[in-house]
Amino acid sequence: MTTLFLIRHGQSEWNAVGKWQGQADPALSSVGRDQAFEAGRAIGDVDAVVASPQLRAAETAEILATGLGIGPVVTLDGLREREIGSWSGLTTPEIEAMSPGAIGRGEWPADAEPEDVFLERVLVSIAAIARSMPGATVLVVCHGGVIRHLERHLGADDGRVPNLGGRIVTVGADDALHLGERLALATEPGVSRDGIL
Repeated sequence: MTTLFLIRHGQSEWNAVGKWQGQADPALSSVGRDQAFEAGRAIGDVDAVVASPQLRAAETAEILATGLGIGPVVTLDGLREREIGSWSGLTTPEIEAMSPGAIGRGEWPADAEPEDVFLERVLVSIAAIARSMPGATVLVVCHGGVIRHLERHLGADDGRVPNLGGRIVTVGADDALHLGERLALATEPGVSRDGIL
């Protein structure tokens, strides 16, 4: 059994101003870096750190790995956030003005990555981590969309994932995935942190 702590990156510069990111590559904000340092104190023992190569996730992972005395961070391309096409760089009000009600209906732009393609690459990445580190506890720094889609695939509610929040997932020898608890490892601006949500 491999245990994965799937964690969303710290606040990015675009998170701070409400812009949708997808595969755009903004850096962490100063708040995001502080969140990563805070989360490092809340994480117990892990054997390895794996991350999406996108800057906001990779930078979060490096801060966490340094604090935990673990390295190097391994990056996996399949952990990238979903490509959201023409919505990238827009705020929710801008998307609503352009496509009223589309977000609520789950209607993505035509140039977005298809949901099934996105989910498949995430599942392949999760299985690859588990196979390469059997029996390990692995911190996986990725994106809110990665975590939400995985939760939905496994039959759970897929509500908003805060920065440095996430989900414990265990992977059996047969690649079967099991959802554990939701996590909150750092404080979001205006939100208190109380560990497990």
